[in-house]
Amino acid sequence: MIIEQNPLFILRSLEMADAVSLAKYADNREVWINLRDAFPHPYKISDAEQFISIVKSGLAETVFGICHHNEVIGAIGYKQGSDVERISAEIGYWIGEPFWGRGIVTGVVKCMTEFIFFNLDVKRIYAVPFSWNTASHRVLEKAGFNLEGRMHSSVIKDGKITDQLLYALIKS
Repeated sequence: MIIEQNPLFILRSLEMADAVSLAKYADNREVWINLRDAFPHPYKISDAEQFISIVKSGLAETVFGICHHNEVIGAIGYKQGSDVERISAEIGYWIGEPFWGRGIVTGVVKCMTEFIFFNLDVKRIYAVPFSWNTASHRVLEKAGFNLEGRMHSSVIKDGKITDQLLYALIKS
């Protein structure tokens, strides 16, 4: 499934053939440091294959590849809340370091938020980047998200306890 196609990126379903390029860009400490520990480092082709298998086995497609010139350079996905939080969805994303600062992720986040609001019965989409990830803060702000707060000492990454910032976009 293709979600979006424009001059900067294509947002589409992941395929097993994407494992090599996914691993190529994911195997980077600078990418890993900004993601949850479920994202392995080092990142091998077998990790990419396992990830794609998990994504493809889900009932609903919730993770998509970010492509540039027919190569997967990152991924974006969402997780809808449950029970009383079912009207919210969390969004998460990453992109390979050679593509940082080009506006690709801002466009991808805008596209994914439109997709979520159109396809799910949610009123709110949120993200919780680490406090040091100022690039992600800027992406979210440019995509229309508002800073709602700081969650002090809420996570540990690379042996360091740090804050997360809570950004959200409310469906108008």
